[in-house]
Amino acid sequence: MNLLNFAKQYPDEESCKLLVRNYREKEGVICRKCGSKEHYWNTGVDSFDCKHCGTRTTLRSGTVMESSKLPYHYWIYSIFLITMTKKGISALELQRQLGHKRYEPIWAMLHKLRAVMGQRDEKYTLDGIIELDDAFYKTHTDEPEDDKSKRGRGSKRQSKVLVMSKTDPKQGRPKKHKKSSAFRYVKMVVIPDSSSEIMNKETKANISKRSTVKTDGWRGFRRIKDVVNKHICKVIPPKEASKVLPWVHTMIANTKRNFLGIHHNIKDTYLQNYLDEFCYKTNRRYFGENLFDRLMVAAVENTFYGKFSYK
Repeated sequence: MNLLNFAKQYPDEESCKLLVRNYREKEGVICRKCGSKEHYWNTGVDSFDCKHCGTRTTLRSGTVMESSKLPYHYWIYSIFLITMTKKGISALELQRQLGHKRYEPIWAMLHKLRAVMGQRDEKYTLDGIIELDDAFYKTHTDEPEDDKSKRGRGSKRQSKVLVMSKTDPKQGRPKKHKKSSAFRYVKMVVIPDSSSEIMNKETKANISKRSTVKTDGWRGFRRIKDVVNKHICKVIPPKEASKVLPWVHTMIANTKRNFLGIHHNIKDTYLQNYLDEFCYKTNRRYFGENLFDRLMVAAVENTFYGKFSYK
């Protein structure tokens, strides 16, 4: 669905509000008091009333929109623009498109939606053949930089990220200048350091134990064999890294290019949210128009009662 058709289908606040109600009824409303799933719509106060205990659940309650004062059409159009644009959209640009006066509420709304994407991907683990490497993303922090010339693992101006790419071997002989494997899914996790303890912890949480993991010779990866079925470790010259671990480096390059064109001066505290958006959309790159539907479902799930935050 293009933007013109979308605007015709949901032209005003009431149509967007009805869309949210339809998704909530489809997914089912759970009473926060007795746990019942049987409700009726109270047209007088626009709420779902429990048939057993009478507890009222507002249309926003338990969703990503809970406690938000932004109009429903802001949320619906933001979800549409996030899912239908290949590279995403910045909060400043979205503010201009929506015509809102203040930047902060739009920024918070986008981060909540990105956090929803991250929570959805946390439900899945990678398995099979996994390329794994750490990467460094330029961010800014409130802490003072002691040595401004320092780069790499010791720099306070760069955040460390563990990147995991699931691949499948291609059948037959690969074509010239083409990768020998096919890319499937990606996960990215911000890590405090590159120690073996952290690497093993995140590998265990995000990769199935029966998987085969391929890494370079960094000492932080040497104990990964303790948490997976097979570990292929190879010392790789920097110039050969993109050939031995092609897809993990492609994902790193794609995120950095994406951030450079849209997001500037990313704070380290919120880097994970930006990575979550990239991974969510990359892992569902073939969903097409259905991606809007999937994010709407995730946004209205009954999982946020009083505990939702955007990290």
